[in-house]
Amino acid sequence: MKKTLILLTLVTLGFGLATLDAEARRFGGGKSIGKQRPAVTQQAAPRPAPAPAPAAPAAGGSKWMGPLAGLAAGGLLAALFMGGAFEGINMADILMLAALMAAIFFIMRTLRRPRPAQPAHAMQYSAAGAAPAGTPLPPAAAPGASSTPGQAPPARDVPDGFQVESFLRNAKTSFIRLQAANDARDLDDIREYTTPEMFAEISMQIRERGDAPQRTEVVAVDAQLLEVVTENDLAIASVRLGGQLRETPGNPAEAFDEIWHVQKNLKDPGAVWLLAGIQQVS
Repeated sequence: MKKTLILLTLVTLGFGLATLDAEARRFGGGKSIGKQRPAVTQQAAPRPAPAPAPAAPAAGGSKWMGPLAGLAAGGLLAALFMGGAFEGINMADILMLAALMAAIFFIMRTLRRPRPAQPAHAMQYSAAGAAPAGTPLPPAAAPGASSTPGQAPPARDVPDGFQVESFLRNAKTSFIRLQAANDARDLDDIREYTTPEMFAEISMQIRERGDAPQRTEVVAVDAQLLEVVTENDLAIASVRLGGQLRETPGNPAEAFDEIWHVQKNLKDPGAVWLLAGIQQVS
């Protein structure tokens, strides 16, 4: 009975080490959260499937190295126990083994710690024009509203003076920056550029993630402005962001396709665009 309990304890510790490789998730978790605008998805035509990006060489070993090492350590110690190598074990021996497992845990965590993200410039979307609160936004006069001209349908209801190209360029920069802030658990940075409701969603995701390190690499990102509308005193812009990113070092990049809804208080001259929701296209 004593040996069985020891074996179960060691296996549990081995699986505890495996949690170091918990699946990382990008900003928003790849889910629809916050403000949703179902009508917007009707004009978001399916994107052609992007070619898979080549897998980057794994830094620090495969993602399975941590779990396998933990299980191997647990199995080795279990074999020693079952074989009678530690017959007559006492409390001092148990403490020594616990310290050994803690040391292995610390070393593995240190080796898997992601490199610090490159500093980014302050994020801020472009202005939405000088239309006073309550003024209907006129239809767009531009032939298209994509950061890749000629590859997207025109956006709806873009106001005169709205700097589409600048807006989309900043949207892509903001996407990359928020991925880095999410990886770094930088709640101050995230709070600055999200609505209170959206911040509550993201901060809850980060708390649920625990202390597991992660690094999200944005391989490619494109942006398309779908529409700009007013609701009461808010201007709401819907931006479709798609491309490829790598959520786990060493794994192939995966495609993403989602719509970010940002809003701005038209009554406040100093207001900036804040992220209010993420909506998955498919």
